[in-house]
Amino acid sequence: MENKRNFQRELDKIISEHQKNNEKPTLLLHSCCGPCSSYVLEYLNQYFKIKLFFFNPNIQPEEEYQKRLTEQKKLLEKMNFSDVELIEGEYDSDSFFKAVKGLENELEGGKRCEVCIKMRLKKAAEMAALYNADYFASTLTVSPHKNAIYINSTGEAIAKELDMPYLVSDFKKKNGYKRSVELCRIFEIYRQNYCGCIFSQ
Repeated sequence: MENKRNFQRELDKIISEHQKNNEKPTLLLHSCCGPCSSYVLEYLNQYFKIKLFFFNPNIQPEEEYQKRLTEQKKLLEKMNFSDVELIEGEYDSDSFFKAVKGLENELEGGKRCEVCIKMRLKKAAEMAALYNADYFASTLTVSPHKNAIYINSTGEAIAKELDMPYLVSDFKKKNGYKRSVELCRIFEIYRQNYCGCIFSQ
């Protein structure tokens, strides 16, 4: 069954295979924010050349979006990663509102969030193809508030649809979330108190 899968173990196996072959594949990594990307980048930068894709049309208001983008840049500068390139996605909040129309009153973590996650993952897969990446993935699974099973199953479905390999993950494992909090404290990175959209606020 899907919920019996150990995504961290699957990721470890993929990494191990590439290391055996002395490979450092290219990963298009969707970032939802600086805090979530902190641990994920620290962990994956050892094994992948990362193109970090900041694409979050769900974030409102626009001032908040710009603040989070600034913090993402600040994090990259302070952590001084090698092999990490930031790609700024288009900020088009209208596309988010159109996608979740009729789901405004859903509870946090419900259908509206699923539509939002799927929209961002699909765009990440398209960008991965554009940049000739070997995989696409998302930092979203580091959050204890996000459903790793849904994120991974959606990523795998998109991978089949677009023929672009998806890298499974559950970044909250190995104390990933705890480490992200610690890194934000060390580098003085702003941690937002809501996911992004006005409905979650």
